[in-house]
Amino acid sequence: MARTNPSSTPASPADSSAPDKPPPGGLCAIHQPNFFPRLSTLAKIFAADYWIVLDDVQFARRDYQHRARLGSTSDPAQRQWLSIPTHLPRGRSTLVGEAVLVDPERSRRRVMLMLAQHYGDCNDWPLFRHELESVLLQFRRTGRTADVAEESTRILLRLLGWRGRVLHSSRLSARPERSQRLADLAAAIGARGYLCGTGGMRYLAVAPFAARGVSVIPFLTPEAGIWEDSREVSAVRPLMTYGIRAVARELHAVASRRGPSFRSV
Repeated sequence: MARTNPSSTPASPADSSAPDKPPPGGLCAIHQPNFFPRLSTLAKIFAADYWIVLDDVQFARRDYQHRARLGSTSDPAQRQWLSIPTHLPRGRSTLVGEAVLVDPERSRRRVMLMLAQHYGDCNDWPLFRHELESVLLQFRRTGRTADVAEESTRILLRLLGWRGRVLHSSRLSARPERSQRLADLAAAIGARGYLCGTGGMRYLAVAPFAARGVSVIPFLTPEAGIWEDSREVSAVRPLMTYGIRAVARELHAVASRRGPSFRSV
């Protein structure tokens, strides 16, 4: 049976998380909230018209929901994890939206300190620092790791000029099987296509999407230049290293392929 879970995720001034459906016909990306996500993940969301935040699936300790790998602007090989300690009230069965911060104030200070140490002397740091304030405020507002992670993604999207909409899987009806769930979520908002990264293509079953009239569209990014470590370190590094405008141009170029040249399967 399909289930719909309530969500208390606060609204953002940039995008609406209200349960009302967006206009049909766009492309959607479905992804768990990642803490300052990698550029490959950010690019997929940027290329979509809608981002469905996957907040009602099991929290994964070894994933990127509560941690980001920061890269050095001077030495690409130098990397450091930035983690926000997280408590899982129901153990391994805790859902993404249920995970809570262990020490919000301490984590807030550590996030600010480490980001400033890594990128404080970059040209676009003042602009990034201004947007960062909304992430820091989330540590004090709800105490939920997912809210902090989601806002960290939202500010990067805002800096890059994304004009899409954000919704939450916990407010939509979907069946539990992995591919079926994604197909149901895409169909629930009237999306014509689902953008699927290289990892997802390894397990995704296309049949549930075809049954709902949704195209599965493989999403690939370049591998050179700013994309060299796009699957390994946080997108904050290229934003601060190459500049926000330069990264925005790259993402717009990749997103422009989402038309006829994006091959559906």
